[in-house]
Amino acid sequence: MNSILAAVDDLMFSSRITTAARQMGIELSFARSPEDLLGQARAKNPGLIIFDLNATRLHPMRAIAALKADDTLRSITTLGFVSHVDSDIIAAARAAGIDEVLARSAFTERLGEILTTG
Repeated sequence: MNSILAAVDDLMFSSRITTAARQMGIELSFARSPEDLLGQARAKNPGLIIFDLNATRLHPMRAIAALKADDTLRSITTLGFVSHVDSDIIAAARAAGIDEVLARSAFTERLGEILTTG
């Protein structure tokens, strides 16, 4: 796998992802805005982009839609995690073009597998 890019601002999840990636020797970087995400995606061509769909400050739906609308970036695998009760957010992420959506608990349980397989 190449690198992994994450649009996550929740400190607990950022820490979990960082720790797991470090233990597995996977290059990880964080994007702080949709523009930053697109720039890093172009520069690094990550194998996976992880979105915290509850991170409204990072505008995940806008970032996903822009990523999937770009011919050179749309093939990057995208995965989002969200509270399982947020059905509107799940629907919006799917409409924006995200590849996979997981409940926060499932994301945490499968983090090692997600990082190694994309």
